[in-house]
Amino acid sequence: MGEAAEAHGGIGRRRFVGALAAGAAGAAAAAGGGGPAWAGPRRPRPLFLGTYTSKPGGGTGIGLAGYDPATGALTATGVLPGVPDPSYLTVARDGRTLYAVDEQQDGAVTAVALRRAGGPVVLGSRPTGGAGPCHLSVHPGGRWLLSANYLSGSVAVHPIDRRTGALGPRTDLVVHDSPPPGPGQTGPHAHQIATAPDGRHVLAVDLGNDSVYTYRLDPRAGTLAQVSYAGLRPGAGPRHLTFHPSGRHAYLANEVDNTVVVCGYDPREGRLVPGAPQSTGTAPGVVSYPAQLLVTGDGRFAFLANRGDNTLTRYAVAEGGARLRLLDTVPVGGDFPRQIAFSPDRRWLFAANQKSGSVTVFAVDARTGALARMGEPFAAPMAVCALPL
Repeated sequence: MGEAAEAHGGIGRRRFVGALAAGAAGAAAAAGGGGPAWAGPRRPRPLFLGTYTSKPGGGTGIGLAGYDPATGALTATGVLPGVPDPSYLTVARDGRTLYAVDEQQDGAVTAVALRRAGGPVVLGSRPTGGAGPCHLSVHPGGRWLLSANYLSGSVAVHPIDRRTGALGPRTDLVVHDSPPPGPGQTGPHAHQIATAPDGRHVLAVDLGNDSVYTYRLDPRAGTLAQVSYAGLRPGAGPRHLTFHPSGRHAYLANEVDNTVVVCGYDPREGRLVPGAPQSTGTAPGVVSYPAQLLVTGDGRFAFLANRGDNTLTRYAVAEGGARLRLLDTVPVGGDFPRQIAFSPDRRWLFAANQKSGSVTVFAVDARTGALARMGEPFAAPMAVCALPL
């Protein structure tokens, strides 16, 4: 993972942490709840930051920040302690509850109530039954939390209390014990679990055995039943899957062989059909690890974060989502962009740069897909996830 830079963009890590601590009293504003109002002529929108708390140069909890919806500028507002290694974050559809992985050997998932007068409150954690959970998502019905255990190659399901947002005991755990690991891998490594746009199928991406599994989730029991399986070429190392808005195509970022694959998707069967691998556009001779893909809401452009090359690749989407055409790469302005996220209005793109300890903000041109960096990167200790609301 490496240590975060001690300073970036002229703001030292100690200064940033101090600013977060000083702003903790106003953290309720980041939750959009009944706390103090945001200062300034425009009310900032909340943004949450994932980090590693157990690594040198890491943070002390979930970072709380706000972004100006007109300029994208970020401001630190506090830290929510008490959540170890919250490396990936997501939020309930109603915006009342935040969920975080605890990426440790004894993995867990944590629920955080957002709309509290005194600021965000940790509701509690539940074990995932695996090691190193690195991704989680809320099923569209809002009743189930899905998580992926990277180190143990398994996926888990937890019930969500409809009233409080708290998590109940795990209802299922599925281990990816087949097929065998890919070249250079010692076992399965589940890296993502998400629901397809059809709402009926759950897809789990496994880097260790070069596979994507499709499951059906029993909406009453909270159990997973496998219905399909897609294999990538040996050594691809699939990490992250993103759907085109049509729901008929999806795009895979392959971390190990530095490629992207366009997949066909049958929503009736939940079947994913990978196509041929294609270039990420990264510089020759640079070891790079694709991290995550985003697709614009109109389905016309896609963006890929490249760790190592430290760029964002721009693709034009063609043929109704069936083809990606490489446009160019844009310097990310940080080191090791592990995760990227759109603001809800798709106007801003936030890149969490792990090794430089920073978040870069880009304006997204809806017409051309061009990215324009906005100001200097925002200092955030070992930023590995940015979640704007």
